[in-house]
Amino acid sequence: MAPGRLYIISAPSGAGKTSLVKALIEHNDNIMPSVSHTTRPRRNGEVDGVDYHFVSDSEFRQMLADNAFLEYAEVFDHFYGTSRYEVDSKRSKGIDVILEIDWQGARQIHALIPEAISIFILPPSLETLLERLNARGQDQQSVIERRMTAARKEMVHYDEYQYLIINDVFSDALDQLHCIVTSNRLKLKQQQHDHAALLQALIGEEVK
Repeated sequence: MAPGRLYIISAPSGAGKTSLVKALIEHNDNIMPSVSHTTRPRRNGEVDGVDYHFVSDSEFRQMLADNAFLEYAEVFDHFYGTSRYEVDSKRSKGIDVILEIDWQGARQIHALIPEAISIFILPPSLETLLERLNARGQDQQSVIERRMTAARKEMVHYDEYQYLIINDVFSDALDQLHCIVTSNRLKLKQQQHDHAALLQALIGEEVK
């Protein structure tokens, strides 16, 4: 079985990354998110093991010492990490995996897994980004100001990624994300694996 592809998706807070990934997964088979571990408090409506694996600071540091993470980062005074076991387990079953991580994590992943497919999502303007952050109603104004400052620092790294999507009209951005996934599934090596029997029947010899 060919291993599943690994997708890295990064964006500044408020750009719509999580909504796009959720919609992509709802309309595509055989693709799943990796559920990150985090030390930040759980927000209203979040489910442990679904949105994040919520752990204490000491638990996170122990996992870090045990080399349990493919990547990790500190964001807004809290730690986030991608479980090595979870990603490897899904990919070994042929499942495509999506990592929603920042540029720091993306660099760590690319150093370990160069074939990972990276996508950066940008808002259409800073004004729109601010409107979206305010509309979420999750953070105090001081936190939103910190997020806007962090967003500018995050966005300068867009050119380290293979694909760039501007999330102006949500449906258009989702279509573009679908296209990236579809195009990677149609690459020669993947098609040779998925349709080995057909290709052998058509050309009369085993496909290498």
